[in-house]
Amino acid sequence: MSTINKSTFKVSQMDCPSEEQMIRMKLESNPQIKYLDFDIPKRKLDVYHQGNAQEINVALGALKLGEKLLGTEKAETPIAEDETKQKKILWWVLYINFGFFVIEMTTGWISSSMGLIADSLDMLADSIVYALSLFAVGGAISRKKKVAKFSGYFQMALALLGFSEVVRRFLSSSETPLFQWMIIVSIFALIGNLVSLWLINKAKSKEAHMQASAIFTSNDIIVNGGVILAGVLVYFLDSKWPDLVIGGIVFAFVMRGAIRILKLSK
Repeated sequence: MSTINKSTFKVSQMDCPSEEQMIRMKLESNPQIKYLDFDIPKRKLDVYHQGNAQEINVALGALKLGEKLLGTEKAETPIAEDETKQKKILWWVLYINFGFFVIEMTTGWISSSMGLIADSLDMLADSIVYALSLFAVGGAISRKKKVAKFSGYFQMALALLGFSEVVRRFLSSSETPLFQWMIIVSIFALIGNLVSLWLINKAKSKEAHMQASAIFTSNDIIVNGGVILAGVLVYFLDSKWPDLVIGGIVFAFVMRGAIRILKLSK
């Protein structure tokens, strides 16, 4: 292993795969950069590079993610982990997320549950992030940006449609959703996310995108629990309001994800 510079940055707004992808696309075209080591839980980035860190600092500053250079030292370039196993696991997680997007979207419309529909779009948001990472591996930055732009606008359009439907149901005398569908389908989605989390943790990878995937999936488990709780409240209160409230909250998360994905295309 050769000895080069290692610059450590604190990135205060790096908390999910979207920010990681933004940073990768911003820096990967720089030939002086040899390796990027992300620690998303600690919001820390180690950049192994040749030359000084000034150019890297300026590039990160353009993303406005609250970056701060902590220091630069001599270090050996780390050996990358085996990507084949990681990609296989991420493909499985992608299949699970996209599969439940289809299932929850379909059953959401059948049962008139905005909670299920919103959760399905949250699953779609995760699928987009995973697919974007896998599709663009080794590809041109321009191609990755085009995919990000299309995906972001598509997801934003779906979120806006969802919000408008929530508002319409708030203002109209829409029917109470079928709580049985909400609870049963969300339980299966919860199981799917637990399997995804198990697969990710099984890899025992320290790579950032794997750690970020674990964080993403853990958040999905919380959302699944929220929809299950909404279904229980719909049953006991015999009201549509719990479903609409959880639907509106999840759509807000979906919109936030769309905005982050769009940042990847800039």
